[in-house]
Amino acid sequence: ERYQFMKWGMQAFDTFKVVPPGIGIVHQVNLEYLARGVHVKDGVTYPDTLVGTDSHTTMINGIGVVGWGVGGIEAEAGMLGQPVYFLTPDVVGVELKGRLAEGITATDLVLTVTEMLRREKVVGKFVEFFGEGTASLAVPDRATIGNMAPEYGATMGFFPVDEATVEYLRATGRTAEEIDRFESYFKAQRLWGVPKAGEIDYTKVVTLDLATIRPSLAGPKRPQDRIEMSSLASTFTSLFSKPVAENGFAKKPSDLAARVKTPDGFDLGNAFRWGAGFTVPVYRRFQLQAEVLGTNYSSAEFEQINPVDFVVGP
Repeated sequence: ERYQFMKWGMQAFDTFKVVPPGIGIVHQVNLEYLARGVHVKDGVTYPDTLVGTDSHTTMINGIGVVGWGVGGIEAEAGMLGQPVYFLTPDVVGVELKGRLAEGITATDLVLTVTEMLRREKVVGKFVEFFGEGTASLAVPDRATIGNMAPEYGATMGFFPVDEATVEYLRATGRTAEEIDRFESYFKAQRLWGVPKAGEIDYTKVVTLDLATIRPSLAGPKRPQDRIEMSSLASTFTSLFSKPVAENGFAKKPSDLAARVKTPDGFDLGNAFRWGAGFTVPVYRRFQLQAEVLGTNYSSAEFEQINPVDFVVGP
């Protein structure tokens, strides 16, 4: 009955749409399918905006749509045509310089940006990215940074509209008419293109050189925390015995060296160092390479194995 009711609603109201389950997370569906960029009503063209009932609504900022998460009451008011009120915010400009090095992922990028912006205390502020480095980013990378706005505390992490945005809309199936209207509107309004340094007077400007970003992991507990891969082993060892209040595990240092034999003969331990700072879970160090790789290496040869040569699962 509920599905019948929703289907009736889609037929009865022009502005009511329902996406079936199993398509993907709502923010991805919004980015790839629902968002139009600009709308036309009664002969008036105006930019796409959005409020959603989830904090990660900000993923849509990656294609130049102003939007963020709100509470249920505000969202219901918006659905009924009421305005959403908010104070004029401070706007923090983030100048991205350079380009990402080869092999650096969106995860490495967004963890570094989040770490920096948390230090800048951008809670309740708008963040806009600009500069040559911003223009070099693909839309999926921009959307990933926008998606993490709740983690760095900003109301939204906005990316201006440019050629990359248009290419993304084309690749995700928007019509030629919609894309032409989208591009023409933003150019007519002088909102086209990623601003360069000095073109906009932001409340505050912070700078990040994309070339300085290093491979990183999130955690070990909170998704906004970053650990460089080269420091993974030393960071884990340090956090192992730190108190929970300091993001540690509050374990005894001696527990880190403990080893346990399983009923089937596996000798399990915490970890072993593999090359320069690389650490992987241990199933019997030399039995592992013999059974998984089918090759017997000497101790010296084993230390030289490239970590990307194979992946070991539980």
